[in-house]
Amino acid sequence: MAIGFYMDVQVPYPITLGLRLRGVDVLTAQEDAGGQLEDNELLDRSTQLNRVLVSFDGDLLVEATERQRTGTFFSGIVYGHQLRISIGQCVKDLELIAEASELTDLENRVEYLPLRY
Repeated sequence: MAIGFYMDVQVPYPITLGLRLRGVDVLTAQEDAGGQLEDNELLDRSTQLNRVLVSFDGDLLVEATERQRTGTFFSGIVYGHQLRISIGQCVKDLELIAEASELTDLENRVEYLPLRY
């Protein structure tokens, strides 16, 4: 079963649109009224929805590290630095993750974009 993504507010909308055009299940924080959530709340919300959080916000890496250290469950983060990946590559890599992964594959993990394959 393919996974669904929860897009942080910093993720450019063309990435969301590109994924939707490819049939990937995507929900944005803005659509979920989560546009003003703090990092820990955003990660909690994506976990409640059984979705992997996609973000370009490096501060979420600190939150993920703290949760890994304390054993606090989260459904996973896919992180891309906006200056190191193009929109097209991001869409391609996220589509691959969505189709080839199970939610349990990303639990309590951070996956970095671009993928190395």
